[in-house]
Amino acid sequence: MTTFSSTLVDLRSDTVTQPTAAMRDAMLSAPLGDDVFGDDPSVNALQEQIAGMLGFEAALFVPTGTQSNLCAILAHCLRGDEYIVGQMAHCYRWEGGGAAVFGSVQPQPLNHQPDGTLALDEIEAAIKPDDAHFARTRMLALENTLGGKVLPFAYVEQATQLAQRKGLSRHLDGARLFNAAVAQAAERGTDARTEARRIAGCFDTVSVCFSKGLGAPVGSALCGSREFIARAHRIRKMAGGGMRQAGVLAAAASHALEHHVERLAQDHALARRLAEGLAGIAELQVEAPQTNLLFVDLAGTARSRSAELLAHLKQNGVLATGLYRLRFATHLDVDANGIDRAIGAIRSFFHA
Repeated sequence: MTTFSSTLVDLRSDTVTQPTAAMRDAMLSAPLGDDVFGDDPSVNALQEQIAGMLGFEAALFVPTGTQSNLCAILAHCLRGDEYIVGQMAHCYRWEGGGAAVFGSVQPQPLNHQPDGTLALDEIEAAIKPDDAHFARTRMLALENTLGGKVLPFAYVEQATQLAQRKGLSRHLDGARLFNAAVAQAAERGTDARTEARRIAGCFDTVSVCFSKGLGAPVGSALCGSREFIARAHRIRKMAGGGMRQAGVLAAAASHALEHHVERLAQDHALARRLAEGLAGIAELQVEAPQTNLLFVDLAGTARSRSAELLAHLKQNGVLATGLYRLRFATHLDVDANGIDRAIGAIRSFFHA
């Protein structure tokens, strides 16, 4: 049972979690070395663990998902190359333009379909011919989950097979890969670890975040071939990602992989509970959640009242983010009582 560190119901993000008592114990007892020298046993064990789970030869522990995606793009692409990516993909929109700034790698963004996918014909049309007028198209980047939506697995197969036929490398921003895997497992009647490996198997490289739904305090991993990870390792060093006794953090990530994957189903159930509790409020348009992220649009005159609503929620001990579109994230530091408290606060604001 998680012991909550605050009376607040913090639904701003699944990055706000505190380490559990068991995770803190694992961190405290972690054997340490110097990861820049490659001899931190806890980092090495984590890298082997996540690579093995997802079916890759090697992995690289990095401080953040942003750095993981940056290392991936710059290891796949050279100066003057480009990568195809969605308009709302994190590695394009919310990572400071790092690939372009630091690597002179041009993004080719495409619009998303309503289910979060990129249309296959648009991907193909975006691949540039071998002509000096164009940047060289080198890579397709997908994200799963995207805005809490699970990319349909049949689509993932089709898109990555198209990229492979066209000679492109394939990278997955799997910051919430295990959320996608848990939802996909429920649909297919399998287990989350099988589905995570199934999804990852469609890609040349995969980035996984430990500090979101898995609940670790810090860290991501980039998985790929040994040759690729060697290139990414050099880029991590240039990007300032070489850490020393990083095993303290790696131990938390290892604990999360061992104990916090299957429990993501609880977060998904709580997101559905929240959505059901907000149903019927005229001023809200509630998007049915697929995983742990719930999006709610303010409609009509309520669109101008977002700041007032967020202040009301905070006064009632509930934290959320958004403007006319609100986002609520469920995670291991939120329980059913907290969700019911959030429902009550929102309904009281709208007198519903």
